[in-house]
Amino acid sequence: MLKLFRSNLVDLPTNASLNYYWCSGFMVSGFLAVQIVSGIILSLLYVADVNLSFPCVMEITNDSMFSWVTRYVHIWGVSFIFIVFIAHMGRALYYSSYTKVAVWNVGFVLYIMMMVEAFLGYILPWHQMSYWAATVLTSIVQSVPFIGMKLYEFIVGGFSVTNVTLVRVFAAHVVLAFVIIGLSLLHLFYLHKVGSNNSLFVSNGYSDAVHFHSYYTSKDAFCLLVLYTACLGLIFSVPDLVLDVESYLHADPLVTPASIKPEWYFLFYYAMLRSVSSKIGGLVLVIVFLFLLWVPTSNYSCCYFVSRQVIFWVIFSQLVLLSYLGACAPEDPYVLVSQVSSFISVFSLFLFKFCWSY
Repeated sequence: MLKLFRSNLVDLPTNASLNYYWCSGFMVSGFLAVQIVSGIILSLLYVADVNLSFPCVMEITNDSMFSWVTRYVHIWGVSFIFIVFIAHMGRALYYSSYTKVAVWNVGFVLYIMMMVEAFLGYILPWHQMSYWAATVLTSIVQSVPFIGMKLYEFIVGGFSVTNVTLVRVFAAHVVLAFVIIGLSLLHLFYLHKVGSNNSLFVSNGYSDAVHFHSYYTSKDAFCLLVLYTACLGLIFSVPDLVLDVESYLHADPLVTPASIKPEWYFLFYYAMLRSVSSKIGGLVLVIVFLFLLWVPTSNYSCCYFVSRQVIFWVIFSQLVLLSYLGACAPEDPYVLVSQVSSFISVFSLFLFKFCWSY
């Protein structure tokens, strides 16, 4: 065990040209560890029942300082994971790290699993927004041809979102957390097997190499400490910034919130779904976007082409715009702008992946 630890974290030869963007993977792991620990504590206090879940969560929040901090660390940890994950994937796209196919494939599956895990966790408090977000987003499954209704009934455990759904969501949320840990280890295995990409896009990888410790462990630890400090600062200054006002209302199937919207890291997908009038059309659009985001092609790094850098930042700006539009009411001009922005995003991503190949 000591030999394995030393070869992977101490004496691992690492390219000397890596910048701070390469610390993002370690920071994802750091926040994932916080989520696992806080999640285990919360799971021991939580009750999966439509009548008891919301009062249980409110009791956890109000019972003691320890339980309050544990819950809000878990809430804010998700946001920080996605902030760092976006930076991690953005760096991988910018420097064409997806050319390392095995590492990219496992990492992309990790991204999908984390989105599913975050959505399941959002349902568990059983407040107004979580109930209606679950109702709206699971109903999209019904639009899948031939198997839509069967698939929907399998997911929710009936003909609508009920207590059975909540129990299934809680079980899936716990199990999926350990699946993510396994995939993270697999991602790390392939990364150490083929080596990291680098900002100079040097194909032979370890031409200028240093030991991982202490050159990179110090950089990783510094970045993680800064983000932990920022996270705690936000928790104790603006704890409810990432929560909707409907989060303090018990779920009521007879009262629809004025505006139903998911968490901020789902907003651009939500805007894409709403930009197409039919559910199946919106679902196809999101699937096409995810496929283009995933497909591993052979491209040169952006640092060698100004035009490719422009396309990259166009994609980034459109996703930021879609995130804003996803929080707006589904009416003109927001829907029209969402349609145009969705088209630009998908088309730009197509150009980004299939041009500048070698």
